[in-house]
Amino acid sequence: MKVLVETSARHIHLSEDSMKALFGDNYKLTPKKDLSQPGQFACEEKVEIVGPKGSIKGVSVLGPLRSKTQIEISLTDARKIGISVPIRESGDLYNTPGCEIIGPKGRYILEEGLIVAKRHIHMSLDDAKKNSFKDGQIVCVKIDSVERSGIFDDVAIRVSDKFRLAMHIDTDESNALGLNGIIGTYGEIILKNG
Repeated sequence: MKVLVETSARHIHLSEDSMKALFGDNYKLTPKKDLSQPGQFACEEKVEIVGPKGSIKGVSVLGPLRSKTQIEISLTDARKIGISVPIRESGDLYNTPGCEIIGPKGRYILEEGLIVAKRHIHMSLDDAKKNSFKDGQIVCVKIDSVERSGIFDDVAIRVSDKFRLAMHIDTDESNALGLNGIIGTYGEIILKNG
């Protein structure tokens, strides 16, 4: 089965509390463009994240708001700001590090919620049923590129009626295969036992 491979650059999902602290009371996010997953969008707003060794400016805000603030960065980003960041699935924030976030109207201290996103495939219920995949299943994905083809192991399948078929990798993974900036890259899902 083929799957579209998308590079997910560093970004932040805000909660109501963190948005107010960073952008002010009664602030509303400004949608910039829709993302591949239904209802998700990139915003005009950007923030700075700060660690003990440095900071990263211009971190994109994604909408809509969530119940908890979550920042997704690469391992390279983590080294730059001096924080040891675990690889986790989105939403698995227990016992993760935090950092300081700076916005145009204030600062917010994130106690936990800084992760490197585990590579994953978003899959609709129909796609999963048609192809005999289940939520939480771990697969490999073979990606062909001009000069640096490779196989990603430990790719989690995430199934929901709210998802559209797409694989998400971070910028480190994309750069490793020379994919950064290439639109329309597809990978082939390979079962772990075959």
